[in-house]
Amino acid sequence: MTLVIMAAGMGSRFGGLKQIEPVGPNGEFIIDYSIYDAIRAGFTKVVFIIKEENYDLFRNTIGLRIEGKIEVEYVFQKNDNIPDGIEIPSTRVKPLGTGHAILCCKEVVKEPFLIINADDFYGSQAYQEAGNYLRGNHKDTEYALIGYRVANTLTENGAVKRGVCEVDGKNLTKLIESSVEKKDGQMIATPLDGSEAFIVPENSKVSMNMFLFYPNLFSILEREFKTFLEKSTDLEKGEFLIPDVVFDSIKRKEITCEVLDTDSVWKGITYPTDLEELKDYIKGLVDKGEYPNNLY
Repeated sequence: MTLVIMAAGMGSRFGGLKQIEPVGPNGEFIIDYSIYDAIRAGFTKVVFIIKEENYDLFRNTIGLRIEGKIEVEYVFQKNDNIPDGIEIPSTRVKPLGTGHAILCCKEVVKEPFLIINADDFYGSQAYQEAGNYLRGNHKDTEYALIGYRVANTLTENGAVKRGVCEVDGKNLTKLIESSVEKKDGQMIATPLDGSEAFIVPENSKVSMNMFLFYPNLFSILEREFKTFLEKSTDLEKGEFLIPDVVFDSIKRKEITCEVLDTDSVWKGITYPTDLEELKDYIKGLVDKGEYPNNLY
């Protein structure tokens, strides 16, 4: 099983390359805890999706200390990695989105895989759930995502982007990309498509981009990416996003996507003031013995 870490984006709201912001008692990064949890859950390879110009920085800070623990690959997400005949505006700086990021892994990922964001702390139980699922007897069209309880994913410092899940039985039927914030004791989701805001019960499941896939996803991504580029009216800012690909594939009945339950608590650095809270949270887990004081 492979862990794919999407790390090509810059932290615009946080104001820096937050993937390498120390959060552990000995300078560990969020990525270090993600990889540690993945190894404990049985993952044997990690693929970093990064910007080419960040390679030396990633290799020297993260790669070198984990290369003896797990197989490591690096993939570059570049805006010129697109089908022939299509041009991306030269003024575009941002990557083309999470769907494109994963497509860039096609040549190095040949096994069942889990994707995560580099700047999210997902909790060890989530990796155990992911590993158990990928070791199970599933068809290669039976994808899954780790469904977090929305109350376990919020920050006190502002709204956060979440994919609110609608589920039929165990399977995802709709993913409503929303800005979610706690107001007056209630979780309020404001859909990003401009739809009317709604109240989300605190036990409702949300997606944190922790999807479980099989390699046949790449053929879907190639087809859909080409369609996205051909139909996009804004290649300066538009993004090809993996939740959209999953939802569209569900609607076409090409795949199913089971929503797996976890008690894990999400932590991240969406805003600068989140950093100290995350450090305190991890210190608490270290003090409880859930992680060693020094990971590596």
